[in-house]
Amino acid sequence: MRVLLLAAEAAPLVKVGGLADVAGSLPKALHALGHDVRVAIPGYGAIDWAGIAPTSRARLDVRRAGGIETAEIFEATVDGVAFVLVTGPPIPRDGRIYGSGMSEDGPKFLFFSLAALWASQALGWKPDVVHANDWHTAAAVYWLATAGRRNDFFASVASLFTIHNLPYRGEGAGRFLGEYGLPQGELSSALPAGLRDSLLALGLVSADILTTVSPTYAREIVTPEGGYGLDGILRARQERLSGVLNGIDPMLWNPETDSALAARYGATTLARRGANKKALQQEALLAPEARPLLAMVTRLDPQKGLDIAAPAVRRWLESGGQFILLGTGRPEIEREFAQLELSFPGRASVRLRFDPVYARRIYGGADMLLIPSRYEPCGLTQMIAMRYGAVPVARRTGGLADTITDAAEPVGTGFLFDEYSPPALWSGLERALRVYADPKKWRQMQRRGMRSDFSWSRPAARYSELYGRAREIRGSA
Repeated sequence: MRVLLLAAEAAPLVKVGGLADVAGSLPKALHALGHDVRVAIPGYGAIDWAGIAPTSRARLDVRRAGGIETAEIFEATVDGVAFVLVTGPPIPRDGRIYGSGMSEDGPKFLFFSLAALWASQALGWKPDVVHANDWHTAAAVYWLATAGRRNDFFASVASLFTIHNLPYRGEGAGRFLGEYGLPQGELSSALPAGLRDSLLALGLVSADILTTVSPTYAREIVTPEGGYGLDGILRARQERLSGVLNGIDPMLWNPETDSALAARYGATTLARRGANKKALQQEALLAPEARPLLAMVTRLDPQKGLDIAAPAVRRWLESGGQFILLGTGRPEIEREFAQLELSFPGRASVRLRFDPVYARRIYGGADMLLIPSRYEPCGLTQMIAMRYGAVPVARRTGGLADTITDAAEPVGTGFLFDEYSPPALWSGLERALRVYADPKKWRQMQRRGMRSDFSWSRPAARYSELYGRAREIRGSA
């Protein structure tokens, strides 16, 4: 079937977070199943336009209060994926992807969502299903469920809406919904008054099918603790909600072919991995000692559990371990971890930047990867870590619980802890150290993680089923 996938970012064209990896990799797996998939993203100035050489295919008008905004539609094929790029006045031509608030992002993503939909009509390519991702693209789903049902071209087009991170709700969009002619009285009346201008909430009440990015997270978000005020809506639509675990591209994340590594290796050649640890210690200015090396590759945000990580990491360093952190985020968190490097020279290394190449060397050289998230819808870092033989120590939540098998099991691939506290985290690290002290058992755990199947094949098959269900629902409606 024909699938139009809408996202705010998609690798390799533009990437800020894990959404880009999903939007760049899932279409390949869907194409392998026979689907005709096009990925629509805003045509940011940050994209390498000269490198991808897109073709201008159409121009269309998007009405906004006070006038017309013209969208120009470009097409390009990159790594076998067909991309549709939408440009126009609200979409920045500089290096920005996300703005400072709804006053900038509201009109940008509303314009994009509507123009991306209407571009399919301008190009004569009618999708069977529109697969929208997160609040940035929810306006497309809402339009399909309202004005789109009175449009001959779009009346039969089904919708699937994926929640990647529920607390990011796209609130305060009411003014811009009005400016772009989206009615707030049809489905929005089913929402609590405080959420009627939330783009995410509008997507939740209007999509034919809802998904989120792991089975455990699907169960968590229908509870008051995990629902962030949207749990009532999600419980009401629970029969249409599924958790589909994200995947990673095993060709892209492959220690046997990764040119960023000092030495390439696989599950049967793990002895070669030691050269990567030595190279990483040298690059990170750590002492070249045979100490357990713990790492974090993360966004420095309260969601990621940095508040419980800091005291446990300090204790880890005081006990003789080594630690590497790579990431950027909240200034106060950056300062706290930067202080660790000053306090433990030769033992702690903190790099406050976005560096995907260095991240690969961390995955290929660290002994353990720490992921103490407060909540984690899916997470890709634990899958990549296991693929590279770095054993995860993680909190049992969301997609972490769905991808990591605790060491207490015969087929364990990592170490999980439950309580959100520094002592519970430290207990997980102590368990990891006890197994690390037995090289044979540690290698067995590494190999099990490296051989785990985190590819997109099974998620793509599940999405195929859900696209079919969405079409059935739309047909019966």
